[in-house]
Amino acid sequence: MTDSRDTAPLPAPIAPVREHRRRHHGDEFVDRYEWFRAKDDAEVLAHLEAENAYTDARTAHLAGLRDRIFDEIKGRTLETDLSVPSRRGDWWYYSRTVEGSQYGIHCRAPLASADDWTPPLLEPGVDVPGEQVLLDGNAEAEGAEFFSLGSFEVSNDGSLLLYGIDTEGDERYTLRIRDIATGRTLPDEIPGTFAGASLSPDGRFVVYSTVDDAWRPDTVWLHEIGTEPASDQRLFHEPDERYWVGAGFTRSDRYLVIEVGSSITSEEFLVPADDLRAEPRSVWPRREGVEYSLSHAVVGGEDVLYILHNDGALDFELVRVAAADPTGAREVVLAHEPGRRLEGLSTFRDWALLGYRREGLQRLGVFDYASGSVDELAFPEPLYTVGSGGNPEWAPPVIRLGYGSFVTPAAVYDYVVETGELLLRKRQPVLGGYEPEDYEQRRVWAVADDGTRIPVSVVWKRSFGDPTATDAGPRALHLYGYGSYEHSIDPAMSVARLSLLDRGVVFAVAHVRGGGEMGRQWYEEGKLLHKRNTFTDFVTVARHLVDTGYTSPDRLVAEGGSAGGLLMGAVANLAPELFAGILAAVPFVDALTTILDPSLPLTVIEWDEWGDPLHDAEVYAYMKSYSPYENVREGATYPRILAVTSLNDTRVLYVEPAKWVARLREVGADALLKCEMSAGHGGVSGRYNSWRERAFELAWLLDVVGLADAPAEG
Repeated sequence: MTDSRDTAPLPAPIAPVREHRRRHHGDEFVDRYEWFRAKDDAEVLAHLEAENAYTDARTAHLAGLRDRIFDEIKGRTLETDLSVPSRRGDWWYYSRTVEGSQYGIHCRAPLASADDWTPPLLEPGVDVPGEQVLLDGNAEAEGAEFFSLGSFEVSNDGSLLLYGIDTEGDERYTLRIRDIATGRTLPDEIPGTFAGASLSPDGRFVVYSTVDDAWRPDTVWLHEIGTEPASDQRLFHEPDERYWVGAGFTRSDRYLVIEVGSSITSEEFLVPADDLRAEPRSVWPRREGVEYSLSHAVVGGEDVLYILHNDGALDFELVRVAAADPTGAREVVLAHEPGRRLEGLSTFRDWALLGYRREGLQRLGVFDYASGSVDELAFPEPLYTVGSGGNPEWAPPVIRLGYGSFVTPAAVYDYVVETGELLLRKRQPVLGGYEPEDYEQRRVWAVADDGTRIPVSVVWKRSFGDPTATDAGPRALHLYGYGSYEHSIDPAMSVARLSLLDRGVVFAVAHVRGGGEMGRQWYEEGKLLHKRNTFTDFVTVARHLVDTGYTSPDRLVAEGGSAGGLLMGAVANLAPELFAGILAAVPFVDALTTILDPSLPLTVIEWDEWGDPLHDAEVYAYMKSYSPYENVREGATYPRILAVTSLNDTRVLYVEPAKWVARLREVGADALLKCEMSAGHGGVSGRYNSWRERAFELAWLLDVVGLADAPAEG
C-alpha cells in the first residue's frame, strides 16, 4: 500500500506553541494553538500557506490520478446542458450550462399558450425561440475568485429581476434589481444582506434579511423599489440570540410569512401581502420546545392555515385553523402517528402535497382538502429519494417532482394529480456508457450495544462481485456519516463517486442517530447529552462492515463534513484502529471552544443542538469528553487524516481544523490540512473548480486504500 510519508520533500509545518488558558466550571484547559484565530495575522496566514505547500508536496505523486479523476467526472458530464423549464406566469424559466463555463446561465422563454403545461424539450446547442437571458453567472463572476448567487427571483408580472451576489464566500450578499426589458440595473443596491430575498406580489417592494455580528439573520426589512435603502422599514427584529429569522410569501400570494426559529422552538408571523407595512401578527405565540410551520389555503371559500406542529406529537401532526383566528379552534387533519415523521406541506389551490418520512425513506402524498386523505406516490426501488420543487404556480394541474437513488441518476417528473400519471421530463445524463443495472444498492442493519438497529446503505459495482462474498476478500470501502440537526443523508447518485465504484471501492452511508432518517426520536437520541450515540453508532457500523466481510480496517476510509467533521474527529479518537484514513471537510473539531464563546458566529443558536457549556457544568464536562481537539490521544496510532477547510468559512472557522491538525501532528499522526484561501463553507465555487477539489480528495482516498494505481473499469 502506498505511503507518501517517505517521499515528502518538505518537513511538516510545526507551529509555535503559545499557551492560552481556558477556565470554566473549575476546569482549566491549556490551548496551545488558539493564536491561530487571528485570521489577518501575517504569521497565521503564513502557517496556512505552509500547510498548503506541505499538502501539495505530500500529494504531488497523485497529480496524474487527480487529472484522471477530473477527466472522468468531466467526461461523464454533459457540459452544455439545460434544466427542465418551470412555468411561472407567462414564461418557462430554466438554466443552462455551456462547456468551458464555470457557472450557470439563467433564462426564460415564452409560453406557447395560456393552457401550456408541457415544458418545451430543450436541446443543448439548439436555440430556444424567444429566449431571454436573465443572468449569466459567468459574466457576474468575472474578475472574482469566488461567486455565489444567494437570491434570484422575477416579479409576478415578469418585468423585474431581483438577485443577490457574494464574491467573498462569507454568505453576505449584495442585492440588485434589473429591469429585464432594458437590461438596466436599478440604483437600488443593498449590500450586506442574507440569502433568500423576495419581491412582493405587486412588484413594488423587496423583503430581505440582514445578520447581526454573530452572523445570525435577525432582522427583516422592507425596501420600496425606487427609494433609498437607507430609508428601508424594519419589519421585524428578533433580539433573542437563539433564533434565526427568515421571510417569504405564501404560494397564494396572500401573505408574507416571517419565520422565527431555533433548533427546538419556532414562531411564525403573518403580514397581509397587500399591506406590507402592517404590524406582523403572531400565528401561535412561541412556547419552548414547540415547533410549527404553516401553509395557506382557501377551502370552501374560507382562508385557512394548515399547521404542522409537534405540541404533544413527537413526529408531528397536521391541524387546520382559520387564518383570521389561528389561536382559535384546531381541527386535527392528520393525527400523530409514531414512526411517520411529517416534514412539510405544500398547499396549492385544489390540493396539497405532503412530505413525510417512514421506515427511513422520504415519502410524498397528495393531500385532499375535502376528505383529509393522503394518496401516497409509489416508486419501485427499495432505496430512493423523492421531493417536490419548481412549483411556483398556485393552480397547476401537475406537480413537479425530483427523484433518484444511489444508482439511478436524478430525474425530473411531472405528476398529473387528476390521473395519477407520472411523466418523465428529464433524467440527468451520465455519459460514458453508464448503466444503472451495473451497480447495486442495499440496506443492511448494524446493532448498537443498547440494541438500537442502525440503518446502513451500501452501494457497489456488480462486476466486482458481492462485497460479502467469501472468496473476494475484504474490499476497499468509503464510509460516509453526518448525524446532526435531524438532517438525513438520503439516496442520491453521484457522478464523482463512480470514480471510486469503478475501481472496486464500496460506498456506504451510516445513518447514525442525530440525523432524521428514522424520525424525531432518532434525532433526539443523538443530540445534547446523548451526542455520544452519534459517534458510537458510526463505530458500530464500521465494525459491522468489517465483521460481515465488506472491508477490513486497512481498507476503510471514513468521511464527513461540518458537523459530520466533528463525527470524524470523534471516531478518530474513539476507534483509530478501525480506519486507514479519515477525510474531514470543514470539520467542527474544536466544538467546545466555539460553543463556549457567544461572540463567535452562530454560537448561541447552537446551544439547542449541543447544550450550553458556558452556563452548565454538566454540558461542559460532557462536551469536553468528546470534543476532538481536547481528546487527541497520546500514544494512539491514528489513521491518515486529510482536513479540508476554507479561510472565509463563517460556519466552521478555519481555525478549528488548523488547530486540530497541529495537535494531531504533536502525537505523531499523519495529518494534512488543505485550506482554500478564497472560499466559504461550501468550498470553492464554479463547477470545474469543484470537480478538481473533489478529484483531489478522491485521489487521496484511493491512495490510502492502495488503489492509486488501479484503472477505472469502463
